[in-house]
Amino acid sequence: MSHPLRTHIESVSKLTDEEFDYILSHFTTVKLKKHSSLVREGDLVKHEYFVLKGCLRSYVTDNTGKEFTYQFAAETWWISEREAFMKHIPASTAIECLEDCQLLALSYEDRAKLGREIWKYEHYLAVKSNMGYVALQKRLQLMIMGSAKERFENFVHQYPHLYNRIPKTHIASYLGVSRETISRLYRK
Repeated sequence: MSHPLRTHIESVSKLTDEEFDYILSHFTTVKLKKHSSLVREGDLVKHEYFVLKGCLRSYVTDNTGKEFTYQFAAETWWISEREAFMKHIPASTAIECLEDCQLLALSYEDRAKLGREIWKYEHYLAVKSNMGYVALQKRLQLMIMGSAKERFENFVHQYPHLYNRIPKTHIASYLGVSRETISRLYRK
C-alpha cells in the first residue's frame, strides 16, 4: 500500500521510489492528542503539516472571545497558519486537534529546498496551491451570496466524511451561522 503523502503528491506528479524517499526524509512525524494546540495565536510557525490521521481546525478569536472557524483539515490535507509560516511572523490564528492526530511536519527551509531540488515536488506545490485558492474563492462566494441552507448543504455534500466527526458548534462557526441553525437545517 502506498504512503498517503506519496499518493497525494502522485495525484499531480509521479515519483520514483528514490525521489519519494528523499522527500519523506525531510518530514518529521508529530503526534498530538485530541484538544491539543498545534498553533497558538502569537506562535512563530516553523512548519506546515500533512495530516496522516485525525482532524484539526483553524480559527480566529475576536476581542470578545468568540471563535470563528475558517478551515478544517483531515487525512491527506495540509494545514498551517499560512501567513505566519510564509512570512515568518507571529500567528494571528490558532489550530487545534479535534481528534488524536498524526501529522508530518515540513519546515519552511526544507519546503524551499525540496522545491529547488525536485521539480516534480515544486510542480505539485504549485498545482495544489492553485486548487486551494480555487476552493477558497468558491467558499468565499458561497459565504457572500449563499443562504445558510445552501452553505450547510454544500458543506454536507462536499465533506460528508467530516460532518459526524466535527462538533456542530465548529461547523456552525465555519458556515457563519448559529448552532441552532445547524440543528434546524439538519432536521429537514
